[in-house]
Amino acid sequence: MPDAARRVAAVPYDVVTTDEARELAAGEPLSFLRVSRAEIDLPPGTDPYAEAVYTRAADNLRSLRQAAPLVTEADALLYCYRLQADGHEQVGVAACYSLDEYDGGAIKKHEHTRPKKEDDRTRHMLALRAQTGLVFLTYRATSTIDEAVDRACAGDALFDFEASDGVRHTVWAVPPGDVRALATAFEVVPALYIADGHHRAASAARARTTITRGSEAIQAEDTFVAVAFSHRQVRILPYHRVVRDLQGQTAEAFLDRVRAVFPVQAGGPAPTRAGEVSMYLGGAWHRVALAEPEGASGGRAAGLDVSRLHSAILEPLLGIGDVRQDPRIDFVGGARGAAALADRVDRGEAAVAFSMFPVTVDDLMGIADEGGIMPPKSTWFEPKLRDGLLIHPIG
Repeated sequence: MPDAARRVAAVPYDVVTTDEARELAAGEPLSFLRVSRAEIDLPPGTDPYAEAVYTRAADNLRSLRQAAPLVTEADALLYCYRLQADGHEQVGVAACYSLDEYDGGAIKKHEHTRPKKEDDRTRHMLALRAQTGLVFLTYRATSTIDEAVDRACAGDALFDFEASDGVRHTVWAVPPGDVRALATAFEVVPALYIADGHHRAASAARARTTITRGSEAIQAEDTFVAVAFSHRQVRILPYHRVVRDLQGQTAEAFLDRVRAVFPVQAGGPAPTRAGEVSMYLGGAWHRVALAEPEGASGGRAAGLDVSRLHSAILEPLLGIGDVRQDPRIDFVGGARGAAALADRVDRGEAAVAFSMFPVTVDDLMGIADEGGIMPPKSTWFEPKLRDGLLIHPIG
């Protein structure tokens, strides 16, 4: 079907609410959101974790196989997946990566997962007998892989379209004669790093423990589908913070308490370097210079701006404890920009906002290498891979 890839491809399930997913899929029967967020096809108010949701997701995938149609490759292939947006371009290798290497630590993590989200995607994979969301990996660049990827992208693309958000998605099948060379090029890579998709990877590992075949040969469920990008191409945007109230303080009193801890001066909406935070309070932007953490406790993760902000301001001055659970704090992905932060405060939805400087890929890999864990909501990756273009059947 002409234009089927563009119509099927959907944003990742976890970057939209149910209402947003329903709006995005409205009028588009092929939208993959009907698989990844199948509650949108059930009555409003349906519990997204109800068994009926997973049953509907499996039914919708079966229907989509015929309607799109989805094509099952006869042979195992590698793919190259290119993302282009706002003058930025990155090309990754889409493949099935080893869960044994994930479990063994050769594919490294940098954040904790939440049991509820793991349970959800594990149930989704088992109901569909398929992995439908792509994990985003990165690795330290090598010229050998760069050259192999360039060769693979020289031919005609399988898909090439611009999504509604302006991101262009292009996918090539690696020619059979080049598959071995590209796979071999990865043998010199000492480690892969999960950039985005920790819950999808963890759920794939859990799902395979449920699927048994009594065979020692590598089966489909022993791998997870992902796209690996060179670290030189990965773009990390900041993940900002907004706090709903000042815990009974006036804006002036809170600003005085911040000044007692850090140097504060008038500034713009975006910090200019690591170690600075732009704070929007009382209709004005303030530049806060964060102090270096004392001692080596916590490793490299303790030196991140998000860690320093939390330990010196959010927790002691605003009473924010566990950011995963505290309803008084919210997060705004960097793609929406600092203007969205000021708007939240000006409309009374929040009392103060903090515009962050982005974490670097070197930070991410360094923390993962030392076995550390980054604070929640430290990184926002753009552009996003789309669901529905590459699906990995299991079991």
